[in-house]
Amino acid sequence: MKRFIPFFPKGPLVSVIRLSGVIAASARGGTLSDHALAPAIERAFAKGKPTAVALVLNSPGGSPVQSALIAARIRRLAEDKKIPVHAFVEDVAASGGYWLACAADDIWVDDSSILGSIGVISAGFGFSDAIARIGIERRVYTAGANKSLLDPFRPENPDDIARLREIQDQIHRAFIAHVSTRRGDRLRPDEDLFTGRFWAGGRAVELGLADGVAHIAPKLKTLYGDKVRVQHFGPKRGLFQRFGASLTAEITAGIEDRALWSRYGVN
Repeated sequence: MKRFIPFFPKGPLVSVIRLSGVIAASARGGTLSDHALAPAIERAFAKGKPTAVALVLNSPGGSPVQSALIAARIRRLAEDKKIPVHAFVEDVAASGGYWLACAADDIWVDDSSILGSIGVISAGFGFSDAIARIGIERRVYTAGANKSLLDPFRPENPDDIARLREIQDQIHRAFIAHVSTRRGDRLRPDEDLFTGRFWAGGRAVELGLADGVAHIAPKLKTLYGDKVRVQHFGPKRGLFQRFGASLTAEITAGIEDRALWSRYGVN
């Protein structure tokens, strides 16, 4: 009844954004992209004049570009509106998922959460021997010496591998810079911190990758009092996504997503 009385004092409001899934530019259901999340993130920082924004994270990573775009949008709004941001990790915040966690001012985990994997990976298959055995001849014509880089139907070229690693190193440096800037002197010196290793919650706290073990409901009450209110935001699913229009693409992508989750012991 009190919500209808305009002068009745209300508790502080916290907007909760759920960021759950693989990070990718594709528009298929279940993935996180800046385009899909932008409306929800914008509303979360504006609707009801929130006291804070909480990110609920469960992501094994994915696209470094989309990770950077989403995190940059969160930081831009947080700084423009002077609203603190808290991250709460569920099962996994690894690789790009940890990039998103670092958009928050503090990071809270479960003892069994997985964090880290600060590195860059590129994987594929080579079929050159297979097609030779069954008598298939590969024919490729290009204008540009490097147009057929890393062709899976040809033997590996050391120059191609060197170019790929150069790109990976550049992305890795950007990832390290982001984490170092956001976590600052909370990070403990550790030679394995930026090697792609990942840790469970308690150890991640010891290394400075997170600030403590806490779950969202009790932590928000600790920070903002027993009368804290929450409102939830997330990407809206389109009609075709809700009814499974591109079923074949979804199945194929789902296999890839499960492989990414399985790297962290989550299926």
